[in-house]
Amino acid sequence: MQAQLLPEDAVASLGRWLADPERGRRYRHGSGAHTVAFSPPHWTAIAPWPEAFADRAAVPSASVSRADVVAVVRAAERSQRWAEAFVATQVWGYGLRGYGAYRTGQVLAQPGAEEAFAQAVSLLADEGASAAYERLQVWDGLGPAFLTKFLYFAGQALPEVKGPRPLILDSVLAGVLRRHATKTGDAAGYAWAAPIARRIWRGSNWTSHRYRLYLRWMYAASEQLTAASIEWPATPDVLELALFSGAWDPGSATRVGGHRDLPTPRRSEAERAQDRRRRERMRGKGR
Repeated sequence: MQAQLLPEDAVASLGRWLADPERGRRYRHGSGAHTVAFSPPHWTAIAPWPEAFADRAAVPSASVSRADVVAVVRAAERSQRWAEAFVATQVWGYGLRGYGAYRTGQVLAQPGAEEAFAQAVSLLADEGASAAYERLQVWDGLGPAFLTKFLYFAGQALPEVKGPRPLILDSVLAGVLRRHATKTGDAAGYAWAAPIARRIWRGSNWTSHRYRLYLRWMYAASEQLTAASIEWPATPDVLELALFSGAWDPGSATRVGGHRDLPTPRRSEAERAQDRRRRERMRGKGR
């Protein structure tokens, strides 16, 4: 995958996504406008609450963008209020999911939570994303999909970090890479491509080594897109957002027992439009 990166059909699909006014065009200059809805009253029991966010007693619904969360994390970096920064990232991450506040409260209730967040940020600045990932991976109740949301926003807010700035890695992104790895290995004639891809790009609990490889691939693929004359922004988090949004699906053809499965039938434009609407609703519900 590191050698292959994105095939031509991927570059074309991502270019169409970026040019589409209903999909990616708003992100031509970065992902800051990516916004999700949330219900402030659901978060009443959570403290500390970001001062810049909606009053939980005053409004039944609100929205928060990536840019809004970055602003909260930057303020936290100045004040060292990392628990508040963590809450902001989880509000954005969970969106309208009703269990988000409960799970966030469970993480915050553990002794030493704020210290762990501060240590992860310090490791991010001094040693890099992989070390910061390892620090939070052991924290009970905080899976990789949501710890990488915290690291992503911390990386966006800090003036400098060691190595590549973190990106979000969740089951949707892992699924894209799993299908790409399978298809790439299958094309090379490796009968074991599918089981290996399923193991290394499983749905959760990725190692820090896998996270480091993910960042390497995403940054290299983003550079490929920037050089491809499709006006792609030089920000890898836009690629993360595009892949999460379904801008490119490598397909699900695999080898099983030495035989290729039939590829997924080509969908109609109506079916693809329905999928796009579903993903838009998912973004409103959070990551």
